[in-house]
Parts: sequence; structure tokens; C-alpha cells
Amino acid sequence: MDFNPLDLILHLDAYLDLLVTNYGPWIYAILFTVIFCETGLVVMPFLPGDSLLFIAGAVAAGGGMDPVLLAGLLMAAAILGDSTNYVIGRTAGERLFNNPNSKIFRRDYLQRTHEFYERHGGKTVTLARFLPILRTFAPFVAGIAHMHYPRFLGFSVAGSLLWVGGLVTLGYFFGNVPFIKQHLSLMVVAIIILSLVPMILGLLRGRLGRAAKAH
Repeated sequence: MDFNPLDLILHLDAYLDLLVTNYGPWIYAILFTVIFCETGLVVMPFLPGDSLLFIAGAVAAGGGMDPVLLAGLLMAAAILGDSTNYVIGRTAGERLFNNPNSKIFRRDYLQRTHEFYERHGGKTVTLARFLPILRTFAPFVAGIAHMHYPRFLGFSVAGSLLWVGGLVTLGYFFGNVPFIKQHLSLMVVAIIILSLVPMILGLLRGRLGRAAKAH
């Protein structure tokens, strides 16, 4: 089976059926590596994530893979990737701010980032898991901001379980429904928006309450 290597990497989801047929159990190692790299290496946000999990679930429904083993391995890959990216950010990322004359990596930006992650780091790490590109950078920035690691890990585990479990399950049960398959990204965004509505309403109520007291 001949593939253009770059096309294979960028569109692994489109080739998944053929890869399962040709490589059998090795497909688990391939998928583990892709999810780990997409999450754990800040230079690889271009790798497929959401669509790959969805298609993997659909392939598992057809008997190509064990859905429980698949979900478990990919959850582990996402969690390990997050932690690796966090460590890279914590150990190497802060060096970006060592130049006092830098207009982009200023020390006051680092302090603001630290304060932001102290207040909102948990939500950021969990919700970023559902947003391409952001899920690659959120752990890295959390490391730069020196977010407390046990706290980071807890939210990383929660986000990874929801992300992998949700999309693999969605693919397993609805992977052959054309509308869902064609609008997967929009559906993921819609789910995120709906999950944020209660939090936004709570913030608005709090601000309105404080404004009313001020008057």
C-alpha cells in the first residue's frame, strides 16, 4: 500500500480503515503516537485529533478495533501528552521571557499568565481539550505559568476522559450517520458552547448583583 507520507500524517483519519486492514494490532500504537504528539508536542497542532477519535470509534463499531482498549489507550496518550507538554513549558518555556528587551515575551505578560492560570487554569485546561490548536498550547502555557501540577493533572485527566471517551463513543454509535460525520467540528463547538452557558450566566448574575449593590 503506497501513501504520500505527508498526506497520510495530515489525513490519518481518512486512511484509518485501510491502516487497520494492513497493520492490524499495530494501529493502536499508531493512534497512541498521533494523539500523544498532537497533545504533547507544541510544534504539532496540525495533527488530526477530533476527527481521528470519531472515525476510530466508527471503525471500532465495525469490528476493526476493541473499543474499550482503544479508548483506554488514547485517554492515556492524551494525559501523558498533556503532562509532557506541561513539563516542556515549565522547564524550557520560561526562557522565552529572559530577554528584558523583548516586545513579545515580556516578563509582565508572564506574571499575568501566571495569575490567569491561578484563577482559571482548571477550566482552561479542561475546555481547551475540545478545541484544536488550543489543546496543544494550553498545557505548554500552564507549565510556563507554573500552574500547580497536581491541580493541572486533575483537570487534564478530566478533560482527556471527556474528550476521548465522548468522541470515540459518538463515533461508535453514530459514525455512519452522514450529517454527524460531515459536521463533527460544528457539533463539538456547539457542545462546548452549551457547557459554557451556565458558567456565563453565573458570571453575569454576579456582575449584575455587584452593580446593583454599588448603586
